[in-house]
Amino acid sequence: MFSVLRDLGWFFRREKRRYVIGLFLLIAAGILELLPPRLLGNAIDEIVHGTVTAASLFKYISLILLFLLTIYWITYIWMHKLFGGSNLVERLLRSRFMNHLMTMTPSFFERNRTGDLMARATNDIRAVSTTVGFGMLTLVDSTIFLSVVLLAMGFLVSWKLTLAAIIPLPLIAIAMVFYGKAIHDRYSLAQDAFGDMNDQVLESVSGVRVIRAYVQERHDEKRFADITEDVYRKNMAVAKVDSFFEPTIRLCVGLSYIIALTYGIYLVFRNQITLGDLVSFNMYLGMVVWPMFAIGELINLMQRGGASLERIDETLNAKPDVADAAQPVAVAAPTSIELKDVTFRYPSSTVDNLSEVSLSLQAGQTLGVVGRTGAGKSTLLKQLLHEYPTGDGDILISGVPIEQITLDQLHSWMGYVPQEQILFSKTVRENIQFGYDGASDERIMDAISAAAFQNDLVTLSDGLDTLVGERGVSLSGGQKQRVSISRAFIANPDVLLLDDALSAVDARTEAQIIENIRRERAGKTTIISTHRLSAIEHADLIVVLDDGRITERGTHQELLELNGWYREQFERQQVENNLSN
Repeated sequence: MFSVLRDLGWFFRREKRRYVIGLFLLIAAGILELLPPRLLGNAIDEIVHGTVTAASLFKYISLILLFLLTIYWITYIWMHKLFGGSNLVERLLRSRFMNHLMTMTPSFFERNRTGDLMARATNDIRAVSTTVGFGMLTLVDSTIFLSVVLLAMGFLVSWKLTLAAIIPLPLIAIAMVFYGKAIHDRYSLAQDAFGDMNDQVLESVSGVRVIRAYVQERHDEKRFADITEDVYRKNMAVAKVDSFFEPTIRLCVGLSYIIALTYGIYLVFRNQITLGDLVSFNMYLGMVVWPMFAIGELINLMQRGGASLERIDETLNAKPDVADAAQPVAVAAPTSIELKDVTFRYPSSTVDNLSEVSLSLQAGQTLGVVGRTGAGKSTLLKQLLHEYPTGDGDILISGVPIEQITLDQLHSWMGYVPQEQILFSKTVRENIQFGYDGASDERIMDAISAAAFQNDLVTLSDGLDTLVGERGVSLSGGQKQRVSISRAFIANPDVLLLDDALSAVDARTEAQIIENIRRERAGKTTIISTHRLSAIEHADLIVVLDDGRITERGTHQELLELNGWYREQFERQQVENNLSN
């Protein structure tokens, strides 16, 4: 049950001073709380015996007020320490969780749903932080404070009465063990269901226009209602067990009161304790009520926190499929790119996605990659990003195997514009500056001109400061592509990868962008994957892929002379262009 505290040992060691002070003051406040009931009992005995005076009464009242004020300030400090630690571990875990996600490769996100990761980053981390704060309070109150109160009852009042009153306590311990296991199992299921619901919400919000276009609103509402019903049922299963905690403890506390009152009156009549002792004892017994509840809360919190920490650790312990070499090789610049008999298969695939691909490219050259849909064009480009473990064959950059180059250095050379443009819910300026942090407006405008976006910019309501909305929802497909290209241009990378990045622009705009690429990127390497052959006519080398294999290679003119797939596709596109004109 307490494994969650052991697993969080790194945090308690890091914040040792905070917790030593907080727990010491928590215990001190608990001890001081024992004194007012004893003083009140003494005052009652003096009243019963007729020995009370104004001076003694003033003394008792003054001491009780002094202790209450002292307890107030001590409580303020320990609460600040303990619950401040709760907020701190939440911040640390969130930062660690997010930083870890940034190191993960695409295969990790293929295996893990976004909604579930969000649930772990929110609900699960919050459950762990509650364990670190309120959980530590219940741990101390259900053990140390409970022990101190019981000792005070035994030493300051009567051992006989104390032993009789605690007879129901073992019943609580037995019930807590049973309830705790049930809470752990059911809470894990409830958190999994919450992750499923998150996924459903993300899909519905992202695809709301498609849902409306196909008139599937009612169906989507039904699907969401079903999944929320599942979340409700699983959380109610947790609540059903949770609801047993308080009645069980109240029953045991009630039995303790009955025993204490009955046996206490008997001892008073036998003159073994005084009336003041009985009043003090009952006040102490009232102080035992919270520690008894704390036992239930402790079991509940530890089981929830343990289940959540297991889910968080499952993510944090996941290792990236691609990691830096133990002894990386420093490469000044990518002077050449060479693939030798590269065969690659995605982790989720059952067939090779690239087969024996070989090509060589020198710095400053342009490579065109064409082929049918699904031929492996995007896969070929992604090999240079090293997002997946390399397959058979060798990928060399400046003669160095790509596995021996650090990912940070490799990615610093690359400018990548994927097929699916990812824009952030920020302004046009901020989206472009993502490629070069702090870029001036002049540099931004140069990148915009290179991407042929300047004419579209004047039509936007606030120009560079126009919010593009989530995933660029307020922009057209062609505009999103050109903002993404501007982001890559402004970084001025050594190697620019354009993965079908011109598919949503018209032929005239495409020609303008290609001309700008040729002019602006003289001396730098460019790799263009496309379906439009006009975009790569100028390339130094063009390869045609089919089922992951290179079936044709050469310059534009050489490929036309082969009379193969390239020539057939080129002539078809020429006819289509003539018809559209």
